[in-house]
Amino acid sequence: MGATVLDAGVVKGGLLSRSRTVARPGFNRWVVPPAALAIHLCIGMAYGFSVFWLPLSRVLGVTAPVACPADTSLLQALVTTSCDWRVSDVSVMYTLFFVFLGSSAAIWGGWLERAGPRKAGFVATLCWCGGLVVSALGIYVHQLWMLWLGSGVIGGIGLGLGYISPVSTLIKWFPDRRGMATGMAIMGFGGGALIGAPLADLLMNYFRGPGTVGVWQCFLVLAALYAVFMLAGTFGYRVPPANWAPEGWTAPAARRGMVTRRNVHLRDAHKTPQFWLIWAVLCLNVSAGIGVLGLASPMLQEIFAGSLIGHPEVRFGALDASQKVAVATIAAGFVGLLSLFNIGGRFFWASFSDKIGRKLTYATFFVLGIAVYALAPWAAHGGQQALFVAMMCVALSMYGGGFATVPAYLADMFGTQFVGAIHGRLLTAWSTAGVIGPLVINYIRESQIAAGVPREQVYDRTLLILAGFLAVGFMANLLIRPVAPRWHMADGDAPEQASAVAGGSYGIGRGGLTLPAVVAWACVGLPLAWGVYITLSKALVLFR
Repeated sequence: MGATVLDAGVVKGGLLSRSRTVARPGFNRWVVPPAALAIHLCIGMAYGFSVFWLPLSRVLGVTAPVACPADTSLLQALVTTSCDWRVSDVSVMYTLFFVFLGSSAAIWGGWLERAGPRKAGFVATLCWCGGLVVSALGIYVHQLWMLWLGSGVIGGIGLGLGYISPVSTLIKWFPDRRGMATGMAIMGFGGGALIGAPLADLLMNYFRGPGTVGVWQCFLVLAALYAVFMLAGTFGYRVPPANWAPEGWTAPAARRGMVTRRNVHLRDAHKTPQFWLIWAVLCLNVSAGIGVLGLASPMLQEIFAGSLIGHPEVRFGALDASQKVAVATIAAGFVGLLSLFNIGGRFFWASFSDKIGRKLTYATFFVLGIAVYALAPWAAHGGQQALFVAMMCVALSMYGGGFATVPAYLADMFGTQFVGAIHGRLLTAWSTAGVIGPLVINYIRESQIAAGVPREQVYDRTLLILAGFLAVGFMANLLIRPVAPRWHMADGDAPEQASAVAGGSYGIGRGGLTLPAVVAWACVGLPLAWGVYITLSKALVLFR
């Protein structure tokens, strides 16, 4: 798969080789973000997999689950064909997603930098879509282990590679707007469920019949659709020639030394205190946000209960069956609204960080987040439903903003040469937060309920614990300083991919509303707009 750069500018190499992705004169850099979005909107369906849990729990019974014997072990549940799976068993896929996302990004991040985004995107497509096919077969033959392996393990690897594949490329294309560029792409990961969840619901309803819940058929259709979009994004990737910069742009003076013009090698990044401080910053920010996401629906229902349906005197335990259904519907709208702010925050905060710097942006996350979580119990007990919802929306915007801002933070600290691989290693913080955060928060909630605390008060301590997470994150962010010069690479070490364009990079990366750019943005923008419309229509019930 090697490549030779000829004097005439003709590049030899395989279709997936990095040399085939080097942009030529006249290329519009604004075509690259839609390519990244095409991949992230597909793999972002991982956030929406909860739409499958209940249908998967009645694959055999269809209308009602066929219960397993009470003494059925987890090992037996993995291979049984005589009874339906428990929701707790199938939802293990959700944990596997983020464990393997972080671990695969960390393990293969260095390979991605050498192979280029196209090859990484292609492998991500094979893993994510292939995992869905394996899961569909597992549902058809009723083997739970195949779902864990297919979507959880293989799909999780696809998540990791797909998530980090555009990061380094976008930062190099947009040195003048690092935060905005990564925010546009990572926004797609948060938005994947907005499209995928309602689409999956439509597909399952279409395929549902007397003998099927329609899930395995839905998985196959999603795999085919995602393959088309992800391959389009994969082959839409282009990397800039070595040392390229936007025409007329010069690097600004470093903001108190917090933006380096040098590079730190991948093998050295994790040896620096800056890496581990940013790791802690991301982990604690994610732990706080994921705690709200995981409890959003029951939290709103239990705190406001009858107030959601015009009966403020009725507490959660006194709701009848029809009232609980109505309250649950409103809570689903709340979850959708939080998802929108999670997405919007990724673009807004990452873009804002280009103006004020990454360190100050994270300081804002932590200070504002502490205030939100500390005051939320007051808003809840005061019956301030709209204020409470607004507070949680702000909190989730900063949760999403943390994900989108961290790649630019890493580029500021360690340079752009290995930022994709360093970002991959840092995502182990996400895996850690995805396990620890929900465990801690759920434990606190259950212990409060067991102690007899009223349902509308069980979240008071939880929200204060989340504020404590953010306080520790604030201290970690405060300690971040520029990387010591001894870690910087010497000029010429590990050079980037040589330009395949004779005569330099003149004319590459210009903007403009060209036809390819319009088509590319329409292909990702229209599905996202549909998902936003569906979500808003459900969330508006909160304000009726």
